[in-house]
Amino acid sequence: MESSRKARGTKTQEEQWMVENDVGQIYSSVSSIPPNAQSVFLEIRRDNHIQYLMHGLNNLGPSFSTLDANRPWICYWILHSIALLGDSLDEELEHSTIEFLSRCQDPDGGYGGGPGQMPHLATTYAAVNSLITLGGPKSLSSINRGKLRAFLLQMKDASGGFRMHDGGEVDVRACYTAISVASVLNILDDELTQNVGDYILSCQTYEGGIAGEPGSEAHGGYTFCGLAAMILINEVHRLDLPCLIDWVVFRQGVEGGFQGRTNKLVDGCYSFWQGGVAVIVQKLHSVICEQLGLSKVLDSECDSESYHDYETSDISDVEECTVETSCPLGGTCHRRKEDIGVDFISNKRAIAPIFSSMHLQQYLLLCSQEGAGFRDKPGKPRDHYHTCYCLSGLSVCQYCSSADADSPPLARDILGPYSNLLEQLHPLYNLVLDRYYEAHDFFSKF
Repeated sequence: MESSRKARGTKTQEEQWMVENDVGQIYSSVSSIPPNAQSVFLEIRRDNHIQYLMHGLNNLGPSFSTLDANRPWICYWILHSIALLGDSLDEELEHSTIEFLSRCQDPDGGYGGGPGQMPHLATTYAAVNSLITLGGPKSLSSINRGKLRAFLLQMKDASGGFRMHDGGEVDVRACYTAISVASVLNILDDELTQNVGDYILSCQTYEGGIAGEPGSEAHGGYTFCGLAAMILINEVHRLDLPCLIDWVVFRQGVEGGFQGRTNKLVDGCYSFWQGGVAVIVQKLHSVICEQLGLSKVLDSECDSESYHDYETSDISDVEECTVETSCPLGGTCHRRKEDIGVDFISNKRAIAPIFSSMHLQQYLLLCSQEGAGFRDKPGKPRDHYHTCYCLSGLSVCQYCSSADADSPPLARDILGPYSNLLEQLHPLYNLVLDRYYEAHDFFSKF
């Protein structure tokens, strides 16, 4: 009897075996057909996805009533996916979307989950990112930045973190959504950032990842939120980055996709949450070198070229780094906060990808992609959330080997035909890059 139980395994093990079996069958069936026919299965079904997304933006059925408090999120998931696929809305639909999001804006600042609902940091982030994705003066000027800053200050907690809403939970997600919004709108200041780094640092666990709150388990979504927020407030050097990297690389499973936590199942959405972390650390070479004791960092004024000087092949080569000056990404110089997002994206990647991009693309294209839309894993239904973050993960994969933001990916970096190429995104905000630049230019005038 005891040996029989061991053979069956625990429930978690059995679920893992089922996923591995489902994924293995998909890979085997594709590999068994002629190579020239395999390319059909590796194509992004662009037109089908756009049709699915446009339909969702125009008309959702009664089953979506449970997401009534998440309507700005639905807008963001759909709009960002459409933008990544290189498409846009017609003028009428764009106008109605801006009008709807404006009705979600609270008179005292921030955005609720729908018209008349209380403002919430998560839906504020989703609404702002949606309006930036739509772009144009009408969309961007609809955001009341002064009232929104007042709302962010109201959500500031004595711990240094932020509350999701009035009387709500304090966690790393709240910190990120507040800091991201303030950064992209050019309203980030010392009052908003005070002690945020202390709170996020208290959430980094012994594993290396970041938890939602102190004492909880490291999680992919919170790790992304914590890391991105620490960069935007110029305090990323306070995190233990080698330990964080060690945790992230072991989250990519045998299926090729990422899991969100240790010993959990793979999920397509973590292709961005974990894949985004993996590409972000490619640009943090100076602070990684310093923390590993493999470079000498001098306290001097940072210049814009200082962190463009080395091209190591992978993280094992950092012994060759020589950092002659600190930079914004190392955290010891004092750049203007509104410039950090631009400085970050313009910084060259000096570390090769720390994850298997091809295996992740394979999982997304063969196991997450449906006829229209994307899903968590085989056997799960498609939805707009997973469509958004699977496409975001694919974009991350396609551009992770490019030297800088101006270098297009090579054909060898894209699984399937080159027509699979998606728009590039800014990994700190998860905004399509040209929409981010437009917003940065627009809000820099204020």
